[in-house]
Order: sequence, then structure tokens, then C-alpha cells
Amino acid sequence: MDVIQRGVALHAVSSGLDVLRCLGGREIAAMAGAMARARAERIPVVLDGFICTSAAACLHKAAIGALDHCVAGHKSDEHAHALMLEKIGKTPLLDLGLRLGEGSGAALAINIVTAALACHSGMATFDQAGVSTE
Repeated sequence: MDVIQRGVALHAVSSGLDVLRCLGGREIAAMAGAMARARAERIPVVLDGFICTSAAACLHKAAIGALDHCVAGHKSDEHAHALMLEKIGKTPLLDLGLRLGEGSGAALAINIVTAALACHSGMATFDQAGVSTE
């Protein structure tokens, strides 16, 4: 994190998009752009790992609510990842010590999201289930 702080100071940047422009690579900018477009299109996003979360952190700093459509799939074994997740206000669904970098955390987490949606949309109301509230 010290390297990032020195880079921010060196380039005198303050906005999340300026941090992305000065310190991020093209792949991180592409991920941030995809996340922003997904937000505009109301498409949910599962954040997977350190690099993906760094792109998300730039959006988070740029605009309140920019990550409201995102869920953190997992917390990687890289120490800075937990710090970034905390900064962007995301609690990871899984903490398995993963650090493979191939989207394995998102692949596992999407099944949890899918199961939660199935439970939520398939659950009967109290009236439908005949549950008395008296």
C-alpha cells in the first residue's frame, strides 16, 4: 500500500479515476469500465480477487454507489485485498485463502449467489405458507 500512496503523492491525484489513469494498467482500466457499464445496465458483478478489487476501488472513490451492483466473491490470501474490501465496504462471501488468479473465487461464489436468489424468489410468504402472525 505504501507504493500506491507514494504514486498518488507523486502524481498529485485525488480522484479515483485519476488514480486509475496514473497508476492502473489497461487491464485494470478495462475492468473498471466494464463494472461501470454493468452498473448502468443493472447487471450484477461478482468481484474476484485483488486486481479486480483494485479496479473497483477506483470506481468506489470516484462515485458514491458505483459498486452497489457488486458483491465480493471471496477474500484472497493477499493481505492488501482484505484492506481494499474493507475500504469499499464489501464483505466477501468466501474466505478460502485462494490466490490463483483465474477467477476461481468468483466461480465458487456465483453458486452461492444463485442459490440465495433461488431461495429468495422461491420462498413462500407467510400467507402462502399458512403461517399465522397472531
